[in-house]
Amino acid sequence: MLRLMVLFAAVLVLAAGPAMAVVGGGEVVLKNKGGDVTFSHESHVAGASLNCQACHPKLFVNAKKHKAVTMKQMEKGQSCGACHNGKTAFSVKSDCKSCHK
Repeated sequence: MLRLMVLFAAVLVLAAGPAMAVVGGGEVVLKNKGGDVTFSHESHVAGASLNCQACHPKLFVNAKKHKAVTMKQMEKGQSCGACHNGKTAFSVKSDCKSCHK
């Protein structure tokens, strides 16, 4: 009986681990002349119900390897503009202060 209880406890701990995991990546601050942009992984993963594969590695490899893009490129669907197009999410054209501080 004790073995069964220990086995059950071990399975419970292993199953609960991923459910209790914290969203990786944290916040990424992108330096910009128009005002820094703070990207929140939490708001995109938990708030918008996206998984990591929605952006990685298709749009972004990681913060260190990401190439800067212009607003014109974003308006054409690159980088953040792939989703922030006014259909999937608010447009990069709509409100500068939504991203730039």
